[in-house]
Amino acid sequence: ADADALLQRFHAIEPLVQAGRAIPYRQVLTESLVRLAEDEETPLTDPAALADSLPSWPPFPEVAEELRAVRAAGWRVAILSNTDPDYLDGSLARIGVPVDLRVTAADAGAYKPARGHWDRFFATTGAARDRHCHVAASLFHDVAPAAAFGFPCIWINRQAEVSDLPRAAELPDLRGLAAALDRVVPG
Repeated sequence: ADADALLQRFHAIEPLVQAGRAIPYRQVLTESLVRLAEDEETPLTDPAALADSLPSWPPFPEVAEELRAVRAAGWRVAILSNTDPDYLDGSLARIGVPVDLRVTAADAGAYKPARGHWDRFFATTGAARDRHCHVAASLFHDVAPAAAFGFPCIWINRQAEVSDLPRAAELPDLRGLAAALDRVVPG
């Protein structure tokens, strides 16, 4: 099968599984994979295989270095993630760069694009809204809601997608993020 087409279909199914439900992300992954397999009329020997594999996923090669550069430039880093706390723990351990705050779907009580992550972030940090910039790859989960909520967003467009959604900047990966943040939120 065409892996890119399957991934696009998975990304279309996942928000439907998440919508209006505060279920663990491992359940989202499993249900989404099961639905995709059913659509493909392909039997699954282990429906939880995708969910079980997530803790072993490596970060993109530039992530640790760029997050260190962001922190060295004086930025605080918060992770607003649609994943489970233990999955996020594993990812952050692999990255090896400390973060100042983490908000998961379990903390927010919903999945992005719902506003719970951002509400929790601002309530917890007291951050000035004009000194905040959201950095994210997902158009659906992050870029669109950031625009709707009036937050500047730097889109990490790893897939060379095309979108008319408003964003403050666009990068192909995290390289140069500290400089982009300084341009988007000067001073």
